[in-house]
Amino acid sequence: MVRILSGDGPRSAVLSLIVAAIFLALAFAPFLFPGSRALETAARIAIFIVLVASYDLLLGYGGIVSFAHTMFFGLGAYGVALSTVHLGRGWGALAFGTLSGMVLAVVLAFVIALFSLRVRAIFFAMITLAVASAVAVLVSQLSWLTGGEDGMNIQIPRELTPAFRADFEIFGTRITGRILNYYLVFVCCTALFLLLLRIVNSPFGRVLQAIRENAFRAEAVGYRVVIYRTVATCLSAAVAALAGSLFAIWLRYVGPDTTLSMEIMIDILLMVVIGGMGTIWGAVVGATIFVLAQNYLQNLMGAAAEATAGLPLVPDLLNPDRWLLWLGVAFILSVYFFPAGIVGRLRSGR
Repeated sequence: MVRILSGDGPRSAVLSLIVAAIFLALAFAPFLFPGSRALETAARIAIFIVLVASYDLLLGYGGIVSFAHTMFFGLGAYGVALSTVHLGRGWGALAFGTLSGMVLAVVLAFVIALFSLRVRAIFFAMITLAVASAVAVLVSQLSWLTGGEDGMNIQIPRELTPAFRADFEIFGTRITGRILNYYLVFVCCTALFLLLLRIVNSPFGRVLQAIRENAFRAEAVGYRVVIYRTVATCLSAAVAALAGSLFAIWLRYVGPDTTLSMEIMIDILLMVVIGGMGTIWGAVVGATIFVLAQNYLQNLMGAAAEATAGLPLVPDLLNPDRWLLWLGVAFILSVYFFPAGIVGRLRSGR
């Protein structure tokens, strides 16, 4: 297990229990939580863990602030969509689209990093924001190619669709294409997360942390800061594109709002901060808490409002329509009580 986790385990008994519970819940989600909504939530958690972890490689380990992460996420998704439209619904089309989206994301990340990482952090962040906004507008305008605002439906192999039903059951549950699709997402996300864990605990990851702490001193020691930051940007973009491909395969749909919107970028930032920057494990905790809150906070607030119907003012405050308000309050409290993120606080033993 130490080798699998690259020597970087949770390093906290409480955190180990939390991570183990999340992993087991995701691994057996089709059997533990029946229903399409629960499976949808589990798949989103797995995908966003990888997406947030890839962004943490930039922000938490490299100290690079970028607002173009959803652009790379969208390139992977649209790569799969365009490939299936022109090559059919076979496995080869999925593989070609995934690879094409990843390569395009890496090339674009390389170009952005090569011309922008020499400037100060705030200017690099603004450049990435401008490029991401331009790509989002371009995707919306090229309706003949990308479907515009309406997006594109994706034709995946029949074995991954709900119409496919296997001739056997596991734990009393009939295996369907939807479950197979989920396990494709889960296995790939687990492999990508372990890959990121290996990267940040390699000598390359140690140099990134040194650059984050003091870029001038790292340059003086002999490390080419721009080269290391460029490689980190490309690696982060590649993993984000792969996460986008898995998201498109799972949803069987891709559109500007589902992959390229600024709201997703803000969500990624919130997940990184809640979980803890520079930990990778923070992506697991942050993504799980945030996605669960997005999907079930309204239901919990509705139940609480009904339970307190006889009290003055309380039912109005717990109105499900105000869920974003309480999500914001929860985020402020998490930053106040966990300035280093939940993982950072747990690892400190407090």
